[in-house]
Amino acid sequence: MTDAERDRLLDQPYVAVLSVAATDRPPLTVPVFYAYRDGLITFFTGTNGRTARKTRLLDREGSFSLCVQQPTHPYKHVTAECVVERADRAPSVDEVRAVTSRYLPEEHARAFAEAETTEPSGTFVLYTGRPVRWLTSDFGEPEA
Repeated sequence: MTDAERDRLLDQPYVAVLSVAATDRPPLTVPVFYAYRDGLITFFTGTNGRTARKTRLLDREGSFSLCVQQPTHPYKHVTAECVVERADRAPSVDEVRAVTSRYLPEEHARAFAEAETTEPSGTFVLYTGRPVRWLTSDFGEPEA
C-alpha cells in the first residue's frame, strides 16, 4: 500500500483498535475513535471519574499500536506502531471535537466534547502518538 493509499484509509471514519503492552495480563486491546492529521494520531480515553487501565498503561509504556481496517471487500488494514508524544489531561473542546466529529453528527460531537472537557483534570485524556513503523495490507487490485 502506498503512503497515499494508507492515508486515504486512515481518513475514513472506521473505529480503530488500540493495543497497549501490559506486564500483568495480555496486552490491552480496545476500540477507539481516532483522528489522523499532519502525520500524528490522536484518540482519547474517558474514565468516568477514575483512572482507566488504558491511561495507566499508556502513561507507563509510552507506546501503542493502532489498527484500522476496511471491513468490506476489498479488505485493507493499516497498523501504526506509535510513541506517545503528548497526553493532554485538559484538552480543548475543539481538540476533542476534531476526533468525535468524524464519528458523530456535529451537534452530538460538540456536546460530547463539551461534557468530557469539563470532567475533573486527569479523568479524560487526549493522547497524541507519532507513528514510527507502519504495517499495511491491501487485498484489492493494485492502483494503476
